[in-house]
Amino acid sequence: MSKISNIFDVIEAGLRTESLRQKVIGSNIANLETPGYRRSDVNFAEALDNAMSKTGDVNIDSVETEIFQPKTTTVLENGNDVNLNVEVGEMVKNTLRHKAYVRILQKKYMQIDLAINVR
Repeated sequence: MSKISNIFDVIEAGLRTESLRQKVIGSNIANLETPGYRRSDVNFAEALDNAMSKTGDVNIDSVETEIFQPKTTTVLENGNDVNLNVEVGEMVKNTLRHKAYVRILQKKYMQIDLAINVR
């Protein structure tokens, strides 16, 4: 049996995370020229993996999405490490993940509709 009993909770958490990630990416792009600004990112997958590795049921609300600074990119002379190409790539990946969550949600609602309307 699955540790997470309600797929809708997982989809909701994923959509919230992708929405937050989009804001973080936007903030990174907005601070492209800000001296000393270090890019930020959102970590949800690792938090979910950690929760899933524990014994017992998983409460998706207890999985905390973390905003962090990876500090793995090259820092420019002004102390800024935001790369526009990287951020645009992250935005594209984020958009694809968001669309995947929406499509899964649509499929789940179609399944419910089919089950209700069985004749």
